[in-house]
Amino acid sequence: MADSNDSISVDMEKIHLGGKEHRVRTGRGSVSVIVHGDQDKPALVTYPDLALNHMSCFQGLFFCPEAASLLLHNFCIYHVSPPGHELGASAVCPDDPVPSVDDLADQLLEVLNFFGLGTVMCMGVTAGAYILSLFAMKYRERVVGLILISPLCRAPSWTEWFYNKVMANLLYFYGMCGLLKECLLQRYFSKEVRGSAEVPESDIVQACSRLLDERQGINVFWYLQAINRRPDITDGLKRLRCRTLIFVGDNSPFHSEAVHMTSKLDRRYSALVEVQACGSMVTEEQPHAMLIPMEYFLMGYGLYRPSQLTDSPRSPLSPSCISPELLSPESMGLKLKPIKTRISPHV
Repeated sequence: MADSNDSISVDMEKIHLGGKEHRVRTGRGSVSVIVHGDQDKPALVTYPDLALNHMSCFQGLFFCPEAASLLLHNFCIYHVSPPGHELGASAVCPDDPVPSVDDLADQLLEVLNFFGLGTVMCMGVTAGAYILSLFAMKYRERVVGLILISPLCRAPSWTEWFYNKVMANLLYFYGMCGLLKECLLQRYFSKEVRGSAEVPESDIVQACSRLLDERQGINVFWYLQAINRRPDITDGLKRLRCRTLIFVGDNSPFHSEAVHMTSKLDRRYSALVEVQACGSMVTEEQPHAMLIPMEYFLMGYGLYRPSQLTDSPRSPLSPSCISPELLSPESMGLKLKPIKTRISPHV
């Protein structure tokens, strides 16, 4: 890792939708981090899927009052954007080398060190879930828990690889064009909310589509190239000792990936929640379905919803403070087979 005094500095801070944006320079490029909440609380680090940032990937979850109260009461949130995915980002130089997934994971270590964070909880969606899983494998002592939404762990299948190459060509030659946006929306959302000739697309899809218009095509190209070249990390999953909670929509194109990943994790520390009538981005499409599983999951760390607490937690999360009983799936309120949940998208 590059020397922190030379390679990491803040060159911009500003108030951003209730949080403060820190522009952090790392040895692997600049990264935007939006910080929400009291930095004395335990840290929850988020990382979004392809072409998204915290606004388009996690807004639905944090706008859900019950989920927001659970997370914001217990954590300080650090929304990390992939390079060039933050709001108002300029285009990266097309001649710069494309970062690898290892570069993105190592960049996270530098960000944590900059903020003085020890152990953290992590939440990621699809490509972001892969980056955070890789980070947890490389730096096991820094991650106490993973909340993964429609995660990836294998190298791309031929179908995914070819589909990604088509998207990469569209990005390179045409930028964020209409056809590319349609490909991305199919990646994120179920057919029900994307709409049809008879049924208009939902508000969340329309909002996401507008936010995609703000992305610089070359920046998304970088992230896509990194993800399309990702190695298989399945063999390393058994070495994870942090508790892992996985959500996946049963209409997600990555449903089989999430099931495969769950089957390879240590069954004592992991559980899968399958959300019916939902695509990949459960955080936006059905955030209410995440509430109760997350509540049980966080109980294992002594964290509760505000109505059950008089004082906010002030000490960092630590696996050493968790009894073996709290690491059992039963204590999480979760079975080691997919939990079928059906939450109306209109709730």
